[in-house]
Parts: sequence; structure tokens; C-alpha cells
Amino acid sequence: MAHQTSSLANQMKMRDRDMVPRVLVIAMFGLMAASLAIVAFAQLTDQPQRGVPAPSAIVAERMITLDGNRNEGVRVLDTSGAEIAFSQTDRNGFIDVIWVGIMRERKVQGVTGNPPLALVRRENGHTAIIDPATDWSIELIGYGADNIAAFAKLLP
Repeated sequence: MAHQTSSLANQMKMRDRDMVPRVLVIAMFGLMAASLAIVAFAQLTDQPQRGVPAPSAIVAERMITLDGNRNEGVRVLDTSGAEIAFSQTDRNGFIDVIWVGIMRERKVQGVTGNPPLALVRRENGHTAIIDPATDWSIELIGYGADNIAAFAKLLP
């Protein structure tokens, strides 16, 4: 019986060696090292950022406030305090996602209270949210039509 167990252990040891080929592991670490080297080079030589949306003028703007929490949902309020959207209705769950990002940035920067945000439409058709209290902003591109619409439909 002991002979069978040691034979099985040897088979498993050989099988585990063959699960991930050594060449693949070396290639993975090589790719990580190459990526790190490229980023380090770009930072050390002050290379301009690439893949960043070109600046575009603001053609419509609305000041909003996000108020709520993850459990009960987040309300979007206009400057008068009227609710204009709610994260738990009409496929507006993306409002929660944006609220979390804004709250985190405000916590990191020590912003107290709940100052208003600027919801903007740019000349290029993109919708963006800008937090004047932290200089944080997000261009709502590439998040899916329903997610972008959660905010875009609030603009005139």
C-alpha cells in the first residue's frame, strides 16, 4: 500500500511541473519587467501622456449634488435640493459607482461637507463629472450606454 502512495505522489509531482510550463512563467515575469521598464523610462524622461481625450469645450453644465449611501441608494439633487435621479431606479446603478469614487477622493484630500459637482456635456459629445472641491474629474466614455445615460439625460 505504501508503494502505491509514493507512486501516486511522484505522478502528482510530475503533473504539477507540467501544469504551467517554465517558459510561460519566465515570459510572464519578462513581460512584467518590460512594462515596468517602459513606464520608468516614460516617467524619467517626462514623456507626454498618450491616449488621453483631447480637451473639449463645455457646451452644457448643471450643478448637482450626490447624496446617500451604498445601502439605501444615492440621490442626484439639483441646486434647489430637488431629486432629479435615484441610483436604485431606471437602471441608474452607475450613480453609486461614481459616488464611491468621488467620496474616496474627497476623503483622501480631506474635503468635508458635500459640495456640488459640475455635470457637463462637452463639445465633442462626451459627458463628464467635475468635482471643483478636489479637481477630480471623470470623462464618461467607455462605460456603456446605460451607465453614461444615467448622467447624460440629466443635462438640458
